[in-house]
Amino acid sequence: MLAHQFKPLIIKGKALLPIVQGGMGVGVSAHRLAGAVASEGGVGTIASVDLRHHHPDLLAQSEATKDQATLDALNLTALDREIRMAKDTAQGRGMVAVNVMKAVDIHAQYVRQACESGADAIVMGAGLPLDLPEMTADHPNVALIPILSDSRGINVVLKRWMKKGKLPDAIVIEHPAHAGGHLGAATIEGVHDEKFEFERVLAETHELFAKLEIDPIPLIVAGGINSHAKVAHLLGCGANAVQLGTAFAVTEEGDAHINFKHVLAGAQKADVVEFMSVAGLPARAVKTPWLAKYLKMEAKAQANAKADPRRCTQSLNCLSVCGFRDGLAKIGQFCIDLKLAAAVRGEVNQGLFFRGSENLPFGSAIRPVRELMGYLLTGHKPLGLPA
Repeated sequence: MLAHQFKPLIIKGKALLPIVQGGMGVGVSAHRLAGAVASEGGVGTIASVDLRHHHPDLLAQSEATKDQATLDALNLTALDREIRMAKDTAQGRGMVAVNVMKAVDIHAQYVRQACESGADAIVMGAGLPLDLPEMTADHPNVALIPILSDSRGINVVLKRWMKKGKLPDAIVIEHPAHAGGHLGAATIEGVHDEKFEFERVLAETHELFAKLEIDPIPLIVAGGINSHAKVAHLLGCGANAVQLGTAFAVTEEGDAHINFKHVLAGAQKADVVEFMSVAGLPARAVKTPWLAKYLKMEAKAQANAKADPRRCTQSLNCLSVCGFRDGLAKIGQFCIDLKLAAAVRGEVNQGLFFRGSENLPFGSAIRPVRELMGYLLTGHKPLGLPA
């Protein structure tokens, strides 16, 4: 395990590096990335949604059917494979977590499959995971980690779970103003609300623990963390670990195509934009040619929105609520699965490239997971990179 000065992150009695790799779909964080992070002693996270894109045989079977149950089963098979391969890479080190979006229609099936396939933890966001304890009742050794953005949401989850005799094993506090992908706010303007500031949420959450008379739960802060100095500051403010997404996505072990990594690593803050996604949440991504074109015609697309289930890629119906499929005019009007799949394949002119707001620790360089984690923990950058 990498040497460092910080206290370990303790989850389910296991001492871990205080570095968590965030889940990134579709297929951006699969077994190679999650396994590499876990093998170093951190928490590596597989994004559960639509991992078929890393399995040519499953994609071939998908093309031969439009049956929803068959497509769902193929995605669950892909998830099972990815978890087992990540665990094999980790060899008992660190933890292999699975991120499941509450907004995904078959989220309960993803949770069940992840537990049965040997995941060490379930991380759930994109909606309040109020029923996660019930979904995992048969797997008490699996750590449960909700993703929330403010102390109000944490309060709601804690009180609901306490009635069931359960507490989270850790909590991810994700800052909507800095994270990539779908963001925990109701509107684009709302992502910059001061109620999401880490220092405030950490202090309010520790006050909440005292008020509820429960032992402190490990807190993992996520969003905009791109330096050793930020890691040290946040761990000094009451966080127990930090979570990063984009910086891990562009490592050598990242599961996406090299073109995907170059798009993310080459983008500067001015290249990153916020917009309303099809899931009804604000989102943050690189303003690629496709996204720039979409934003120009967004108002027209919204004005012409209409419910049409045939718009789903291969009848996938991935989201419980989808602006494109359901004709919801105020939110996104495109197939998110299609665009994220194009991105993971490196199709720069067609894909949707989710990204955090900040510049990356190593600039445009593509480096190994071990070097990134070493820098975050010690402040020492690899030879050949600016100090």
